Amino acid sequence: MKLLLAPMEGLLDATLRDVLTRVGGIDRCVSEFIRVTDTLLPERAFLRVVPELLNGGRTRSGVPVRPQLLGSDPACLADNAGRLSGMSPFGVDLNFGCPAKTVNRSRGGAVLLDEPELIGCIVAAVCRAVPENTVISAKMRLGFNDDSRAEDCAQAICEAGADELVIHARTKAHGYRPPAYWERIAQVRSSLPAGPMRVIANGEIWSVADAERCREVSGCDALMIGRGMVSDPGLAMAIKGEGGVPWAEVATLLSVFWHQVCHRVERRHRAGRLKQWLNHLRRRYPEAQGAFDALRTCTEPQQIEAWFLSTAPRLAGPVHPVAPLARRFVPDNAVVTAPAEISQPC
Repeated sequence: MKLLLAPMEGLLDATLRDVLTRVGGIDRCVSEFIRVTDTLLPERAFLRVVPELLNGGRTRSGVPVRPQLLGSDPACLADNAGRLSGMSPFGVDLNFGCPAKTVNRSRGGAVLLDEPELIGCIVAAVCRAVPENTVISAKMRLGFNDDSRAEDCAQAICEAGADELVIHARTKAHGYRPPAYWERIAQVRSSLPAGPMRVIANGEIWSVADAERCREVSGCDALMIGRGMVSDPGLAMAIKGEGGVPWAEVATLLSVFWHQVCHRVERRHRAGRLKQWLNHLRRRYPEAQGAFDALRTCTEPQQIEAWFLSTAPRLAGPVHPVAPLARRFVPDNAVVTAPAEISQPC
């Protein structure tokens, strides 16, 4: 079963992608969205969000990363996809699922699900603008306020020439509230004409049991995992029957993450980034709750460094993953990265 790491604006950036893919189990990542308005973006705009493009389009551990574009102008999206394709990405992904109000107000993301004709025009324009062998994928929700046009949107994406479609099994109105309606993915799949477009299920996959149930109900042989992987870095490995990751190894990952945050993120945002991930880890690891409580009021990097020294002195100094986390490890200096951009959760 193929497992993809989901795009999560303001959370799953290049730093966390790098750390999570070191564990193993993830077959491909999709980046945070690159917003396209009315301009042809320079290459540095793509590199800011997807610095992996400087490493052959892969994370340090060798996992491919597919850049994602967001916008509503077919011609402008096509022009930017054309430029992006010149940077040798592992395909181009299109965002029709972001539920953020600020994005929807500017006619991006899930708001387009009320306009399946426009979605089809966007996908068709992008397909025409890139080389024939470039994989085009899209991510959508079941709808905006309701799921009455889910089939229309999926059919438009398929008929326009997309190779893959990820369906998040909730509407924009549902937000992230459980449950995820995996059975609707199966219904949407059955409405599509026979052809090469692969449908991938996404939404509310927190455990091996969830993954098995999602695959059974949706009929999909590939899944995309977001918050479940952030909360449990070993989830993909566990789904593939290779065991999970104990807290001792997660503590090492935290140190790797902090090391990279200090190099990529503005000083005033560094403590917040570490606490943001710890907040998610609390769902799976009781030890993360203690770490979160200890760092809750910390705002300065020196306070975080002191905590690492006091709780895990063996991790002080240069950071390198322990053997179980280094299956495909590439040294930290293998990629020259563009500065990280701080953004709000989507």
